[in-house]
Amino acid sequence: MRLANLQYTARPIEAETLSVILPLLAEACAEGADLVALPECATIMAKDRNTLMEEAGNEATSRGLSTLREAAAKHQRWLLIGSLLLNADNGDGQMVNRSLLISPDGAIHARYDKIHMFDAELGDGQHYRESDHYIPGTTAMLAHTPLATIGMTICYDLRFPGLYRTLAEAGAQILAVPSAFTRVTGAAHWQTLLRARAIENSCFVMAPAQTGTHDGGRQTWGHSLIINPWGEILADGGEAEGISMADINLADLPKARHRIPSITGGRAFTLSETETD
Repeated sequence: MRLANLQYTARPIEAETLSVILPLLAEACAEGADLVALPECATIMAKDRNTLMEEAGNEATSRGLSTLREAAAKHQRWLLIGSLLLNADNGDGQMVNRSLLISPDGAIHARYDKIHMFDAELGDGQHYRESDHYIPGTTAMLAHTPLATIGMTICYDLRFPGLYRTLAEAGAQILAVPSAFTRVTGAAHWQTLLRARAIENSCFVMAPAQTGTHDGGRQTWGHSLIINPWGEILADGGEAEGISMADINLADLPKARHRIPSITGGRAFTLSETETD
């Protein structure tokens, strides 16, 4: 099976971003990709919230979603839209950060709303408070496809290993982690966290990422990765816009899980504490 991560710099205007995505998608499909993945905030990254909401729409009206569904059907490929920022239509001006898996006929096969909100002050001059504007998801998603069983997650979820263990124990073969990691966190933690999720869960990891400098000056790390269950990096997208691809064999999964059976070897335990002097 051939996996392809698309890496690029999302623009504040959706049509401009789609003009970057569609040629990359066509190229990846022409090169034999079976599953193509886009990063978090796949079609829009805008500093101005009003611009973002006007461009986004909701799931029923999103121009980006309809365009990408048509593209998946045209190329007859599985397409993971890492996430779309969509209006929640709850009257409070909130949004959802939703990953969508599109089947080769253009249908929405699975949806996942990002559970963990990125609220952080990183010392890079920018503050992040996703919980102010986004409704967190409450349900993990395991997507069964003819290609593989895919555990769907988004970006900051990566720092919560319990989610990935739940997906792996339920049968995930590929853990999808579409992201828009900042340069600060990416340089420090990105590769380490992704390799850890692959190793501890004996799963393939597919992590398409935003890269470059976005509207308002936000910088993302790039380095889209594909990692095997042994923690080996099969593809690294570097920092440029483009495609990174790797061929994987799902037969490697039981081999890795037999060598180190961490999925089945866990044991229940209790916690004991000393008393304070």
